[in-house]
Amino acid sequence: MSAEAPFTKENLNAYLSALAKEFRRRNGTAMPAEIILIGGASVLVNYGFRNVTYDVDAVIYASSAMKEAANHVGDILGLPNGWLNMDFRKTKSYSEKLSEVSVYYKTFSNILAVRTITAEYLIAMKLMSGRQYKNDLSDIAGILWEHQKRGSPISREAVDHAMTVLYGGWSEVPVASKDYIRDVFKDGNYEAVYDRIRENELNVKKALLDFDKEHPHTLQEENISTVIEQAKRKRQQDRGAR
Repeated sequence: MSAEAPFTKENLNAYLSALAKEFRRRNGTAMPAEIILIGGASVLVNYGFRNVTYDVDAVIYASSAMKEAANHVGDILGLPNGWLNMDFRKTKSYSEKLSEVSVYYKTFSNILAVRTITAEYLIAMKLMSGRQYKNDLSDIAGILWEHQKRGSPISREAVDHAMTVLYGGWSEVPVASKDYIRDVFKDGNYEAVYDRIRENELNVKKALLDFDKEHPHTLQEENISTVIEQAKRKRQQDRGAR
C-alpha cells in the first residue's frame, strides 16, 4: 500500500478534460467515447461529504486509443500509473446493468461523455465490495446522510431493488455488508454512523500502512482481513491497558 496524491473534484475534471483532448487528437471525431465513473470518483462528483479519492475506477466504452491517451496524459501530468483504472470489469462490483442505471455528468471536448453512478445503485456497489480498508462503508452512510439532508431519503426497499437490478439479489453480497446495511437503517442517525465508520477506516488504513512498513511486500488480498483483525484486537488491548 502507498499514499498516492489524491484526486479532487476540481483536478479530476481537469484530468478528464486533458484526456478528452488527447483522445480526440489520436482518435479523431468520428467515434465518440463514453466513461462511467465508478466508486470513489462517482462519490466525489455527486456528493459533498467526501473531498478526495485515490483511484479513478471506470467502465469505458471507447477505441483502443483511450488507453493510449490515458497513459500519455498520466505521463504528462505526473499521475500514478493506471490512474484511470480500466480493469473494473474484473471486480465483483461490476455489473452489465451499470450503463442502464448511470446518469449523465459532463461532456468534454465534444468527444468524451462522462456518466456516473449515484444513490441506491452506488450503495449496492459499495455493499458488494464492502472493503474495510477503503471508503466503502463510510461512503454508504455518507450517501444516505446526504440524501436525507436533501429531503430525498433512500429507503431500504430502494437498495433492495438496486441490488436485484445489478446483481440479481443479495446472494453474492458479503455477510458483513448485509449486517452493516441492516444496522445502518436501524440506527437511522447516518451522520453519526458516518463519523464512527470513517474513524474506523482511518485506523484500519493506518494499521495496514504500519504493517506494510514493518513487513514490506507481504500485504496481499489473501491476508489483509487477518491483518485488520489483528490490528483491531491490538487497539482493544491498548484501550483495556489504559
